[in-house]
Amino acid sequence: MARVLLIEDDPAVQRGVTLALKRRGHDVEVAGSGETGLPAVERHRPDLVLLDLMLPGMSGLEVCRRLRESKQIPIIILSARDDEIDMVVGLEAGADDYIIKPASAEIIAARMRAVLRRVAPVQGPGADPPPASGAEVHGDLTVDRTTLVVAKHGAELALAPSELKLLLFLTAAPGQVYSRPQLLEQVWEHSFYGDARLVDACVMRLRAKIEDDPRRPVYVQTVRGFGYRFGPLA
Repeated sequence: MARVLLIEDDPAVQRGVTLALKRRGHDVEVAGSGETGLPAVERHRPDLVLLDLMLPGMSGLEVCRRLRESKQIPIIILSARDDEIDMVVGLEAGADDYIIKPASAEIIAARMRAVLRRVAPVQGPGADPPPASGAEVHGDLTVDRTTLVVAKHGAELALAPSELKLLLFLTAAPGQVYSRPQLLEQVWEHSFYGDARLVDACVMRLRAKIEDDPRRPVYVQTVRGFGYRFGPLA
């Protein structure tokens, strides 16, 4: 069972999603706006946020950005906006997934399960930085797979769940090239959801945190026409 916060202003969607998730054993809280949703995160400490984009007052994008400033909580956007630019902007704002409404209860539940499986080890209070001997060293980065702490120049980085899972996957085999479909299946568990924009947006966010110059990446490198690899570092 997961604690879910649904930030959605449409009463019909609120009722439908809440009923479907409660039938599957989840504990669901509802907020009707961004202004009430942000404090609800602090009060209820959900395991996952389902977030509409078209909210009254503060937009869903602004809610997503504010959450990402201090939270590693998984965020799934649930929106009727199906334009490519809306999806890209939502993912770049820090969402871990994007579901276009209307979506069946089965699809929503499946995507939630995938996200929760992916991020379960990184939820909860942050760990203390690990001893140097317990960490993999990749240039200026250290990655500890036990405590799930990533540091650059000794300073711990705040990575969103998808960013951390992607980095852990790529650093497990430096130099190995992975296609976008392979990353979707292995990191996002979306073998049925072949949208490469999910991968590209996550890579962009990750580079902004781990690279000295994201425009000239050293760690997460693009293999043109195919996908991405980690390093190899000189």
